[in-house]
Amino acid sequence: MPLQIQALLLRKIDFGESDLVVHLLTPRTGRITAIAKGARRSTRRFPGTLDFFNVLSVEIATVRRAGAMARLEHARLIHAFASLRTDPARFALASYLLELLGRLAPEGGAPVDLKRLFEFALAALRAVDAATPDAKLRAFLELRALHALGLCPELARCVRCGRALAGEGRVGFHVGEGGPLCAACGAGVAGVLPIHLGTLRSLERGLRLDLDRLGRLALGPATLSEARELLARFQRFHLGLELRSQRFLDGILSGATPPAA
Repeated sequence: MPLQIQALLLRKIDFGESDLVVHLLTPRTGRITAIAKGARRSTRRFPGTLDFFNVLSVEIATVRRAGAMARLEHARLIHAFASLRTDPARFALASYLLELLGRLAPEGGAPVDLKRLFEFALAALRAVDAATPDAKLRAFLELRALHALGLCPELARCVRCGRALAGEGRVGFHVGEGGPLCAACGAGVAGVLPIHLGTLRSLERGLRLDLDRLGRLALGPATLSEARELLARFQRFHLGLELRSQRFLDGILSGATPPAA
């Protein structure tokens, strides 16, 4: 039986003369790659639906043969985030989030985890659609994306001894171990990122807030700079590369002319 389900388009690649290879995120499969035969010609099966930021109702035929791609049979538009395509800052941030999810989203997994990830993706696009993107929104959406992917860093306890972090000073954040080290465990450890405990607490508060309330969380320039550095290093550790959309987003949010693609 074909799988009929909601999906979010993460990526599309021209294939042959008229086909598309699409990467989709669904609440039942996680990330899935499928070929849409004749998608660049067929207005009946794919009536202008296979575009970025579109939420779709799709029919996917899975193939049991090893190495074979699933087939995308039909796609119907449920919702288009139109403003994400017309505003440069919204476009840049939404594209960055989709690329991040496209790289790290699993193919299959526990149903509750896949549903949570899909719901986060839709909520994140709604948040970008409703806000004026800035460095703070970017940082918290990155953190929430890592949380939805099951890759969130530890923020409140030492990752070696498990003790709750106390005080107002700085600790060392060990990217490879996924969190901070208390003074005792971090003594003499090289390669850690110094970070204020206040920054970790701000990130932790951002995880607990609803996305539409993130604007109420105040972050000073120094705290935001530390948070951005921590998240950039942590994300790079898990990805092993720089996302193609990252420099474009950096340029947009800094007000500089972004580099050519």
